[in-house]
Amino acid sequence: MTLSFIAYGKPEPQGSAKAFVPKGWTRAVVTSDNPKNKGWRRTVGFAALAARPRGFAPFEGPVTLAVDFYLPRPKALKGSSVLHATRPDADKLARSIADALTSILYVDDGQIAHLIVSKLYADAGTEPRAEISVTGTS
Repeated sequence: MTLSFIAYGKPEPQGSAKAFVPKGWTRAVVTSDNPKNKGWRRTVGFAALAARPRGFAPFEGPVTLAVDFYLPRPKALKGSSVLHATRPDADKLARSIADALTSILYVDDGQIAHLIVSKLYADAGTEPRAEISVTGTS
């Protein structure tokens, strides 16, 4: 079974985790170095929930995750879709999607056995977005 959907908005990378221990605390607080990521992951999660059929249970076996990222197009760039070869990193963008879909489309992102990712500039006049497909066996 394959579920496909689109999450509209500027794709945000997962970023790196940072940990610190506030004065007087005994435990570390872990934060992301990209504060915009939380909103993006929420957008992806809501789009995935809307795409799920009634009665859907998250995949439990291996899954394939395919994502085409369409990032904001610079005004100076003319023509149709062009590969995006600058930051953000494709792997960090994919990590953000993988984490956002955990417990929604699959039990854990460790189930991703096959990952297909591309980064392109959005065509002129179209919104930045991520076009996402998840294929599972259960």
